[in-house]
Amino acid sequence: MSVNVATKRTAFLSGTNALLTLAALALLAACQRADEASVPEIRPVRVTNIESRAASGIVSLTGSVQAQTEINESFRIDGRLVERTVDIGDKVKPGQLIARLDPQNEESGLQSARAQLAAARAQLVEARNNHARMRELVAEDAVSRASFDQAVALLKTAESQVEAVQSQVSLAENRLSYTRLFANVAGVVTARGPEPGEVVAAGRMIVQVAREGARDAVFDVPGRIKDVAPKIPEITVALTDDPRVTVAGRVREVSPRADPVTGTFVVRVRLIDPPPAMRLGSTVTGRMQLPEALAIEVPASALVRADGKTAVWVVDKASSTVSLRNVQLGGGDANTVQVAAGLNPGDVVVIAGAQALRPGQKVRVPETRS
Repeated sequence: MSVNVATKRTAFLSGTNALLTLAALALLAACQRADEASVPEIRPVRVTNIESRAASGIVSLTGSVQAQTEINESFRIDGRLVERTVDIGDKVKPGQLIARLDPQNEESGLQSARAQLAAARAQLVEARNNHARMRELVAEDAVSRASFDQAVALLKTAESQVEAVQSQVSLAENRLSYTRLFANVAGVVTARGPEPGEVVAAGRMIVQVAREGARDAVFDVPGRIKDVAPKIPEITVALTDDPRVTVAGRVREVSPRADPVTGTFVVRVRLIDPPPAMRLGSTVTGRMQLPEALAIEVPASALVRADGKTAVWVVDKASSTVSLRNVQLGGGDANTVQVAAGLNPGDVVVIAGAQALRPGQKVRVPETRS
């Protein structure tokens, strides 16, 4: 009996020691994982030292081809649209019927005005006959002078009434003619307004016609480029889809007011003898030579997007950590861009590995190049 008790006690002590050993090992492993997690991650990056250098001064912007003149065709009166004879892409010529309004009200108004005119003319005939009789009678002293003067006044009133009603008839005829809309220029329909069946107000665009003839390339130009551009710049415009198709351009119009959202200015460049391939709506690229000046350039690979803005990662030399800095871009090409604001000479900017960084992260710079 005592041997069994001793055996059980020995087994219990052995199990307890095993559990303690396992717990100690688990605690040691957890400490090791915590130590490993606390070690900050250091990412290798490539950087460049920022310095000012002479920039090439070539700026490239994307725009579209538009007609130099676009006209909104609209009715002069209100009414219900019953027909539109053209659609987007159709060619029109002066005098061509574009759309019609329901003419019922205008036809009724014209009939009423013509009836009033007939009545006024009948009164005029009566007044003239009465005036003629009174003129003969007053010459024979058969009627008083006052009666003759009254006949003269009635004649003038009848004549004025006929003129007034005749004007109303002309207005009613004009309103009836206004129910039909005719093109007043030759061109191509680029936009359409209400559909047949809708009630339209006077002046509302029914169709928009791009006038035949001169064409413009329209660009949204940043203010910093607009301010440094030469007065008479030489501009080359090329089709974005086929850069071999090019044409010279001259600045025709610069908007005096910046867009409240983008802060850019609309610049219209007249295309000199544009080729047929540069159709309305084509996407084009315009290139312009700016005066050579000192500028800050960075590789395009350094740019990242943060909160909808363009930024770069700047390295703090003392702590070897990175932080985001918003920048404003100028001109450039597919490989290099100019930074108009946000960087200073001496800054260190990440040019490779920027997409995997986070603010405050430590980095290792194996090589620094200018």
